Amino acid sequence: MSIRQSFIPAAILAVLLPAGAALAQSAPTVVNQSIAESDVLGAQKAWCEALVNISRTGETQGQAAAKALAEKVIDAAYGYQMGAVLFKPTLTVAPQTFRTTRAGALAYFVGGDQAFPKDNGFALKGWTKCEAKNSAIFIAGDSATTMGNVMITGKDGKVTTVDKTWKFVKDDAGKLRIVVHHSSLPFTG
Repeated sequence: MSIRQSFIPAAILAVLLPAGAALAQSAPTVVNQSIAESDVLGAQKAWCEALVNISRTGETQGQAAAKALAEKVIDAAYGYQMGAVLFKPTLTVAPQTFRTTRAGALAYFVGGDQAFPKDNGFALKGWTKCEAKNSAIFIAGDSATTMGNVMITGKDGKVTTVDKTWKFVKDDAGKLRIVVHHSSLPFTG
């Protein structure tokens, strides 16, 4: 919008501006937090690749190197810098079932934290492959929720299937973040 279209009366503009001149306006800042299906699928693929990479790093370079990588993965994929993440890992037990803090998530993935004595490192179990298969993806503007299975293959070739629900939002920089992560073994009833 030029100044001529704004609230300043034309008579004042005639005095302030040379004939035909208008104030330049820079392009507007656009904030679009919408999430595309491709964003969600990419985040799930990256999570699976990270799980396998942490596992491989643990085997080849040891727990300390796996922990360093897991810290980077958690900081890049999860929304702990935004607040609590609603994370219910697959293999946790009371009283530490839920991992709403970064430290709790890190302990679950790589162990080694005395505050979480039952954690021995889910990501250190020798995983060689990981694949997400969605039953449904629900995208509503700035959030996306998925529900389905994740199939994780061990060194022995055995596939473990877990039920998985993730909720993603975009942070202020437009990066997709996991803010809900629920994982459980399927009911075998």
